[in-house]
Amino acid sequence: MKSHKVIGGGGVQLHVVETGNPAGRPILFIHGFSQCRLAFSRQLESDLASDYRLLAMDMRGHGLSDKPREGYSDSKLWADDVNAVIQSLALDHPVLSGWSYGPLVILDYIRYYGEDAVAGIQLVGGITNLGDAETGSFLAPEFLGLIPGFFSTDASESVASLEALLRLCMTTTLTDEDLYLMLGYNVSVPAYVRKALFVRSIDNDDVLPKIGKPVLITHGTADAIVKSTITARHQSRIAHALVELIPNVGHAPFWDDAPAFNRGLKAFCQKSAGLTTSGV
Repeated sequence: MKSHKVIGGGGVQLHVVETGNPAGRPILFIHGFSQCRLAFSRQLESDLASDYRLLAMDMRGHGLSDKPREGYSDSKLWADDVNAVIQSLALDHPVLSGWSYGPLVILDYIRYYGEDAVAGIQLVGGITNLGDAETGSFLAPEFLGLIPGFFSTDASESVASLEALLRLCMTTTLTDEDLYLMLGYNVSVPAYVRKALFVRSIDNDDVLPKIGKPVLITHGTADAIVKSTITARHQSRIAHALVELIPNVGHAPFWDDAPAFNRGLKAFCQKSAGLTTSGV
């Protein structure tokens, strides 16, 4: 596993890890709210590494990336972060795989840089808008009830809400080792970052219909955070998008059923590679 330091938007230093086949198609994983690159260990350490160049970034404010006090409301800075990773690490038409909040960051990138430099986009348990009533209707009440704790600077309240978040993410029972590893990187995200991510108001309904590259919408049928019915909304705005509903898994299908998730991602990457080669 290689580690990279990339200078993103506004001079923020981003942490990126890389493994796999250096000659393979790049896949860049972008995690969700209060998470980090370690969420994708079941992809980075899988047989995907035989064929693909696998990368996972810590978003600004998360993991080992810088945690500035400001800048989280600026869509252009998020776009610059993704662009900096693609350009600095010479990623040749990567597939961008964004989980939960990650699709918002991918769409920030598409808004400012277009899609020419990517081969395809995967939305995993994702939202594409934020701050509107319709999107709120797709978020489970159990998740919405945790939000005040995410913003709290009281350690016990913050930890309790984040632990509850992790348990909502999975249908599988987490081992103590996995739970406390995940809780550790959740707690490392400052409360001001978590709050800043939620107070953004984002409407990507103008961007979605313009996407021409292949899109895969992956969602767990037992997602207890973002209702799986949101996939119909996304597909109505990206008519050519493929939808993969993975049965009996939760908000983190890449963890709950990594083999099924990895198979679906591999098939999508193969299709994306063919379309990119043909000039689409």
